[in-house]
Amino acid sequence: MKVIVDADACPVKDIIIEETKHKGVSLVLVSSLSHYSGRELPLHVETVFVEAGADAADFRVVKLAKKGDVVVTQDYGLASLLLPKGCTVIHHKGFEYSNENINHLLETRYMGSMIRKGGGRTKGPKPFSREDHRAFSALFRRKLDAGI
Repeated sequence: MKVIVDADACPVKDIIIEETKHKGVSLVLVSSLSHYSGRELPLHVETVFVEAGADAADFRVVKLAKKGDVVVTQDYGLASLLLPKGCTVIHHKGFEYSNENINHLLETRYMGSMIRKGGGRTKGPKPFSREDHRAFSALFRRKLDAGI
């Protein structure tokens, strides 16, 4: 098992880095070159940079992910591609994507897109809260413990 993160806009990277280090689990952060950082990371962390472009990071995550891996992403479309591969896919707000909820999430995203294309307005996501932080930490620890 390894952990793969769609890292461009992930607000929980520090939690993931610390928890995977503590558990001895390999971690891959996938980011576009536009998010390059010279930040020094622990030895168990591999950083993969992809060209900027629509879905380039997503395609690389799909290519890297194998059955049993844990993937962190906020992208419902990416999650829908990873579930059939046998990956555990979790959102940074502390919920797990599943075959039971993915269609609803994709439909909701599609409907919002159609409203915006038609000139309407939709609410954006709520700000990332301390409760989201706690929920993610707890879920992520459970998933790591289950996979080790």
